[in-house]
Amino acid sequence: LSIGSITQYFHGLNRFFLFLKTLDINRLEFVEKEHLGAFIEYLQDDNLMSSSINGYLRSLYAIFGFLAEKEVISTDIIKNKFRLKMPDVLPKAIDPDDIKLFLSVIDTVRELALMLILLRTGMRIGELLGTKIIDINFPERKIEIPQAQKSHEGRIVYLGDDACSALKIWMGERLPGKEYIFYGRGNREKLSYPMARVLFIKYMQKAGLSHKGYTLHCLRHTYASELLNAGMRLECLQVLLGHQDIEMTRRYARLTNNTRKNEYFKAMEIIEKGEIDGHYRFDN
Repeated sequence: LSIGSITQYFHGLNRFFLFLKTLDINRLEFVEKEHLGAFIEYLQDDNLMSSSINGYLRSLYAIFGFLAEKEVISTDIIKNKFRLKMPDVLPKAIDPDDIKLFLSVIDTVRELALMLILLRTGMRIGELLGTKIIDINFPERKIEIPQAQKSHEGRIVYLGDDACSALKIWMGERLPGKEYIFYGRGNREKLSYPMARVLFIKYMQKAGLSHKGYTLHCLRHTYASELLNAGMRLECLQVLLGHQDIEMTRRYARLTNNTRKNEYFKAMEIIEKGEIDGHYRFDN
């Protein structure tokens, strides 16, 4: 696992240990399944979202699985694991008219390049902020991500014309000697996520779109939705997004309608011409 994931697991374990103290439990051998249920209720009372609680549970099951292998605790506690049902929330893409308006109010070369690369490559903001000059291949109009932020597997993304042009202009204006494409002020090596988020909010407000609830990550959702609407296959989009599970990518198919519409009329044309083979009779 990445350092970030391990840190999150440690945070989850720490919170669980603090909860055990309130129950006067000071040894993991004494932890039972009912204590896990009580911990879930405790987190729900603290108004945590289901996704956050499931994150805590992953931390706990990781340590319990390890301890069960070492025969420190019984394996009973990791049987029939608790997992809260997640709300089926669709990714939120930015409306095409809103995207045009948003891009039109960006008034610096650096920030236009930043937003266009996110929009045309589908990179996660952390991946882009960690991108170095050596990762760019202008002749082939691509960026190499040596290790993706979530899957920790490398992948390649491609630059559209507008993003490539904006990046070339920024490359001509940026300070030489900086390792990262987008760098911060002072001693910071790369632009920070909070600063990138502030820039996004700034231009959303300038465009009069702040009331619509768009976030920086919506640029990635917009990228995926637009490619599907343009007819890209799910399997191809899955690789570009760096999804390990195609079900993650399939959520975008529910968000778009052009592909479904085109498939429907293509199929209906065959039906109306009477070109379907076979009969709907039961074959004994």
